[in-house]
Amino acid sequence: MKKIILFLLVHLFFVGCKSQENENYKVLSYDNFKSEISQSNVIVLDVRTADEYQEGHVSGAINIDVQSDDFDQKVQLLNKENPVYIYCRSGKRSQKAGAILQNLGFTKIYDLEGGILSWQGELEK
Repeated sequence: MKKIILFLLVHLFFVGCKSQENENYKVLSYDNFKSEISQSNVIVLDVRTADEYQEGHVSGAINIDVQSDDFDQKVQLLNKENPVYIYCRSGKRSQKAGAILQNLGFTKIYDLEGGILSWQGELEK
């Protein structure tokens, strides 16, 4: 019985995560994310803490901590016309950041599936 309940909870979690996607916010696989950030006029946004960012980040990423009190003000300085590619450690904080960006009027938001852990895992292959 415990296994069935655990399975249902995990399933509901993943269905809930996928339901966050819409025309303004999409979750991308490592390959798609990596390919798309090589284009010009894109913003790569690391929404982890400054300490986490210093431990390793995607080349060219700017760091604005989604948990900081001034996150909204700092991201307002970004060009809303440019696609924004976001990531965190595993995906939870970037999902939160994506919702905030949508509320602030950003319309092209792409989230790295699995966060920097996924990125680093692919680089180690």
